[in-house]
Amino acid sequence: MIIVKNLWKRYQSIPVLKGLNLEVKKSEVLVILGRSGAGKSVLLRHIIGIEKPDEGQILVDGFDITSCRGNALYQAVKNMGMLFQGAALFDSMNIEQNTAFSLLQHGDPITKKPYPSHVIQKKVKEALEMVGLEGTEKKMPSDLSGGMRKRAALARLIVYRPSILLYDEPTTGLDPITAQQINELIVQIQKELKGTSIVVTHDINSAFFIADRLALHKDGQIAHIGNVETFMQIDDPIIHFLREHCYTGIKKEPFNDRQN
Repeated sequence: MIIVKNLWKRYQSIPVLKGLNLEVKKSEVLVILGRSGAGKSVLLRHIIGIEKPDEGQILVDGFDITSCRGNALYQAVKNMGMLFQGAALFDSMNIEQNTAFSLLQHGDPITKKPYPSHVIQKKVKEALEMVGLEGTEKKMPSDLSGGMRKRAALARLIVYRPSILLYDEPTTGLDPITAQQINELIVQIQKELKGTSIVVTHDINSAFFIADRLALHKDGQIAHIGNVETFMQIDDPIIHFLREHCYTGIKKEPFNDRQN
């Protein structure tokens, strides 16, 4: 479980996170909605330890990552992975090298030794096949379309099988068909890894498709949270707009059932 307590973050005295509180359940897909620039991505960067808050705590399975530095922080977040909004592939590496990067850098977490090359090749092959990019190992990121780069970034994310997955605007800039393919991959990855996923987006179609619960990030806080049907009945101007113009009433099975 991830618990965020009274999180504050200011940039040049301007508050972005204002005493934000949030609990993320184990093995769920939580989708955080909100206007662009509201601080959703800032929250993700705090959860994975890239940024430190001015005040507050983030507890991951009871461990306070906000008090960690250096190797202690790495140990606390090593089972997390993040899909960045722009994919953030290394331009100088081909897709195989990008996918293998974490395996090469950190080795086997159990034996504490480097992976043998044949094990790395097998893991990379499996990850690329899972996202439909088999045969692209020697291509460079510049050779791929936007959707394929997102897929490659997903392969790099899942190759070391993290238990907590963070997605920052996974469908931004993609055409509707490619965006839906990414949505389906997120659901597939969730079933495969049985992890805990937090997805930041303002893509409403994506949110309804992948979410077990929805949260509204508003005025620097989580204003509302609940399963999709409950969330969509909340009396809030933003949710009212979504209900009137976007919501189709699609119901999904609970995330515990989807793990089976």
